[in-house]
Amino acid sequence: MSARGTAGGTAGGTARRTVPGAGARGLRERVCRVLAWVLIGAGTGASWAAAPADCRGLRLHGQETQAQRCFLALTTSSRPDQRAEGFWGLERYDEANREFRVAVAQADGNAGFRVRWGRLLHERFNDADAQDLFKEALARDPNNAPAYMGLALVSADGFDNRAIEWSHKALELDPKLIEAHELLANLALEDSDAAQAAEQADAALQLSPDALNALAVHAAIELLSDRPADAWLDKIRAINPHYGEGYQLIAQNLVLRNRYDDGVTYYRQAIAADPHLWAARSELAINLMRLGQEIEPRQQLELCYQNGYRDSATVNSLRLLDSYKNFVTFKDATTILKLHQQEATLLFPYFDAELKRSIAAYEIKYRMKLPGPVQVEVYPDHEDFAVRTQGMPGLGALGVTFGMVVAMDSPSGRKPGEFHWASTLRHEMSHVFILTATNHRVPRWFTEGLAVHEETAASPEWGDPMTPDILIALRDKKLLPVTELDRGFVRPEYAAQVFVSYFQAGRICDYIASRWGDDKLLDMVHSFAHSASTPAAIQDNLGMAPEQFDREFQAWLYQKVGDMPAHVDEWHKRMANLAALAHGEQKDALIKEATALIDMYPDYVYDGNAYEVLAQADLDTGNSSAAASVLTQYEHIGGRRPDVLKQLAHIEEQQGDRQAAAATLDRINYIDPAYDEELHRHLGTLWFDLQNYSGAIREFGAVAAMHPLDQASAQYDLARAYFATGERAQAEEHVLAALENSPSYRPAQKLLLQLEDQQTGK
Repeated sequence: MSARGTAGGTAGGTARRTVPGAGARGLRERVCRVLAWVLIGAGTGASWAAAPADCRGLRLHGQETQAQRCFLALTTSSRPDQRAEGFWGLERYDEANREFRVAVAQADGNAGFRVRWGRLLHERFNDADAQDLFKEALARDPNNAPAYMGLALVSADGFDNRAIEWSHKALELDPKLIEAHELLANLALEDSDAAQAAEQADAALQLSPDALNALAVHAAIELLSDRPADAWLDKIRAINPHYGEGYQLIAQNLVLRNRYDDGVTYYRQAIAADPHLWAARSELAINLMRLGQEIEPRQQLELCYQNGYRDSATVNSLRLLDSYKNFVTFKDATTILKLHQQEATLLFPYFDAELKRSIAAYEIKYRMKLPGPVQVEVYPDHEDFAVRTQGMPGLGALGVTFGMVVAMDSPSGRKPGEFHWASTLRHEMSHVFILTATNHRVPRWFTEGLAVHEETAASPEWGDPMTPDILIALRDKKLLPVTELDRGFVRPEYAAQVFVSYFQAGRICDYIASRWGDDKLLDMVHSFAHSASTPAAIQDNLGMAPEQFDREFQAWLYQKVGDMPAHVDEWHKRMANLAALAHGEQKDALIKEATALIDMYPDYVYDGNAYEVLAQADLDTGNSSAAASVLTQYEHIGGRRPDVLKQLAHIEEQQGDRQAAAATLDRINYIDPAYDEELHRHLGTLWFDLQNYSGAIREFGAVAAMHPLDQASAQYDLARAYFATGERAQAEEHVLAALENSPSYRPAQKLLLQLEDQQTGK
């Protein structure tokens, strides 16, 4: 699909302040233009407004014919700003952009022209230049409320908490700014604050009973609480039966709560009301992709693209659909596993086994079975994964669940050791079960917290050890009340808050399990399945108010973490000094300081950690046993650097503990199976010698899947492992493959004779 060009590109070359996707609108634009001229020239005697606000008012009330006349009349104005508004209303975006440029050039001090130009660019996917224009407007008029409103809209698109700040500033300057109340209502709803959302929506409706987005927020509040929203939807339809944006707003809030099927329903209503609402059509397609569909999403996205709607999400999603031909699909009764063809043979045994192990564990733990097969898609390109899940690049997550569909990074999509794919898969599979069990009614904090809890329940080495950012948040008392914890995932107030919220939610579930038992977590799942609120679920299942729960949980947590938060600044300083010691000759001082730093903050296993420094110092002084002890501690805390674990395995093998060495090397497979061909070969040999023949088959199979230069020995190793298990047909297949690669390969010749003798009974 090279004709689509670069995702997110702009029309008009590299010039600043352009309108992406505005060109080549085709037959529909020409027809609309001619039709509007015909209507104006029809001499019906009807009048239309000559001001842009009046034109927009006509459109808001569904009077599209009159609105088209009004906007077309503006294009004949002597003023470039009026012409720009007219062209914008007719969806002739390039011409509107050009006229705004003229208007600003002619009146450099006019803040309003910059604000309206910025709104055009915001609508047409150019938030960077839009934001610049809003700031330039404020430089000319510091009290310009619409400029602050523009900044709020740009921030809201990025789930930036400043959207709330800018909206309030706009209202401070203009208390009658309906749009600011509507945006604040929607932001509150996104933050799961229905009371504040209703209050802001009502404020907008007091200013104007025709505040359609405020009505849509009220409808969304009802639907999110599983109450009928017909009364609010009827009010929207009475004002404008073609107002698709209201249904779109509802759909967006449903999707934000993981209610993807319900979101699709309202996206369909949005485009039924307004078939030209391309943003809703694109979002519908992307959500259908999230549910595992391909045919209709392509149709919908192509339609958007052909009609000039070419935002990054639309273009990137189309390109991603094109890439699906490069994936291999493995299906059985309970799973659908999609792997890139370049790594499918290597990854399948590992992912398939872990996927089935997760399903079996959760069927027992959650006392339920899934209604159908779960689909897991594994992306070697992180940006493809981001597009698959979000519609645009830049996603920081490792995996995302959409009901019965999971998308996640492949180990090859990240730097070795950067993430633990098996832990991620176990996390996402918890979401599959919990979203299914609650019919997608579970609050974000609980499903994320339970999934984090399940990672370390599967293995204490899984999950993410505490980062310094978490310690700083604990030191600064930045944990949110449990009733507000969803906000930490959706609209963070500081850079690390999303990660802190994952940590807090996970430790809340750890606390509940340790104090009341795993069954109490399951009881809360059942409460959320019946649409219980967080306060109600805590009161009903734990017998206390949320405020008391917060106090007792935090007392437990701070006891667990001890004085690590208080010493995080000291730890930072001493770690910097440790690096200097590591380059010196004072090994005793180095060992003493590294040991002290590990004691001070044992969870730190990330880049530049003290475990590696201490182990190397022990090795330098000839104390391999001490080095092994340190690296084993690193391993059990959750250290994931493959080269470090490989070093530990080497020491363990030198010490004669081949079982421990094999177990250590096997851990690397859950971090990055493609890390090292020689590792698979050596681990296969260890497993074979330890009579773990199934493990040997998997490892020798991984070697063969990596297309080694010595294919003959790889196939022979597979053959001898199958022979050891008595799987004669498989052994024969691989020994013949070995001989096809190297007819004179003596070990394979000998094994083939053994197979023939076995067949003839000799």
